[in-house]
Amino acid sequence: MTAHHATLVRRTDAEALDASGVTLLADTPATGGAVTSHRSSFRAGRPGAPPHLHREASELFHVLGGSLEVLLGESLTTLEKGDFLLVPPHLPHAFEAAGTEDADVFFVLTDAKPRFDYYRLLEQVYRGEVDPAELAATQDTYDNHYVDSAIWADRTGSPGLR
Repeated sequence: MTAHHATLVRRTDAEALDASGVTLLADTPATGGAVTSHRSSFRAGRPGAPPHLHREASELFHVLGGSLEVLLGESLTTLEKGDFLLVPPHLPHAFEAAGTEDADVFFVLTDAKPRFDYYRLLEQVYRGEVDPAELAATQDTYDNHYVDSAIWADRTGSPGLR
């Protein structure tokens, strides 16, 4: 990306994936490879993202509303409205809405591979049109590598997605 190139995505142009609660904002092809960005709504009481890591990308979280329970390596923390988190490459993490309120989170991944097709595939999983195993088969394609986490499994009863 050159210093003279701006990426603007109007709210009306963003692609909303209703079943998964993901709104696609800007992917790496549109940003000259700089970032990919989306906004996600996590419904209280529903599973969020299972334990995973990125080998190349750093993932930035900014909580716009509600609170988010997050696995960071071997510990759990809760992010509140206004909190910011940067997860570096190779750090296992997972997240979902904390408590009884939905969570609204803005994400940016740097040094990322194009990811919008991953979220579109995830949307099909949420709708029951695709087996979750198809997501696991794309780990290298989208730099989204699923891992097991005893800590996450102990609190949710689900070890991850394989």
